[in-house]
Amino acid sequence: MSIPQPIAVSPQRIHPNTRPAYVHLKAANLENQLAFYQTALRLELNWRDGLSAGLGVSGRDLVRLTQISGGKRYRGVTGLYHFAILLPNRRELARAMARLFQAEWPNAPTDHVMTKTTYLADPEGNEIELYCESPEDGIFLFDERGGFRAQWSDGRPSNGREPLDLDALFSHLQPEDRFDAPLPPETRLGHFHLYVASLTETRHFYHELLGFDDMGVGRGFRMGMVSAGGYHHHIGYNTWQGEGAPPPPQDALGLDHIAFTLPNPQAWEDFLARLKETGLPYTQTGQGILLTDPARNAVLFERP
Repeated sequence: MSIPQPIAVSPQRIHPNTRPAYVHLKAANLENQLAFYQTALRLELNWRDGLSAGLGVSGRDLVRLTQISGGKRYRGVTGLYHFAILLPNRRELARAMARLFQAEWPNAPTDHVMTKTTYLADPEGNEIELYCESPEDGIFLFDERGGFRAQWSDGRPSNGREPLDLDALFSHLQPEDRFDAPLPPETRLGHFHLYVASLTETRHFYHELLGFDDMGVGRGFRMGMVSAGGYHHHIGYNTWQGEGAPPPPQDALGLDHIAFTLPNPQAWEDFLARLKETGLPYTQTGQGILLTDPARNAVLFERP
C-alpha cells in the first residue's frame, strides 16, 4: 500500500521538518480545565503563571490555557474544530482510551484506516482527537479530482470513519500497563483541524504563501489538508460552519492560536525571508512570528 503523496509542493516549500507544537486555548475556568487535562489525559503541568498554564510531556507544552473573563461559546464561526494528540503506537492509544472508559468520559472510537483514533471534548467543549498511525492497514486521501478515498491494504473500500475494533486495540495492553501513568515522552501534537470561511482562500494561504504541501481538497466533502514534508495532514480545514462563516468575537472561548515549530535557525530565516517576499502581514513577538489566516485563525511559528 503506497503512502499518500502531496497533490502539489510549493516552489518555496516550508522546511519538511516543521511540526505542530501546541494549541493555546482561552478558558472560562482554568482550575477545571487543568484538572481534566491532568487526570483524564494525563498531561503534566509544565508551568503556571497567574491565569495561564502549560501542559504536556517531558517539559514540552502540548496545550496552553489562559482564563478570560466573561468568555462565551459561539456557533457558526471559524476557529478550532479539534486538535489531535499523536501517540506513538496502538498500545499507548489503548492505554489512553482505557483510562477514558475507566473514568466514564464520553468518547467516540473511530477507525480512519491509516490512523486509529478516538474523539472527545474537554469540559468547555474543545474537541480533541487521540490517535496513532496505522499506515500498514491502508490509506485515506483526497485525490487529484477532489474526491475522498479510503482503502484497506487488502483492497476493500472504506468510508474512513468505521467503528474502531476495541477488542483488537485493547489486546495490545500488557498486565503491567498503568492507566494513571503520564503519557509517554514520544507523544506530540499530530495536527490541527480548523473551521474556515473558504477552502480556496485557505489553501492559497497555507500552500502558496506559507509553503505547506497541498495534500488535497475535497470540494464535495468541504474539507482540505496541508502538511509539511508530505505527512497526511498537519492542518485540516473545513467549511462545515458555512461558506463565509465569520470569525468569533474577542470574548469567544476556545482557540487563541495554534503553534508550529521550525527545526533550526536556518529554517527560521528562510521562513522569515519568504514572508517578507510575499508581503504577508505578521507580528514578530518574543516567541516567534504570529500570523492570521483568511478566517482569522491565529498561527504562531516558534523561533527555534
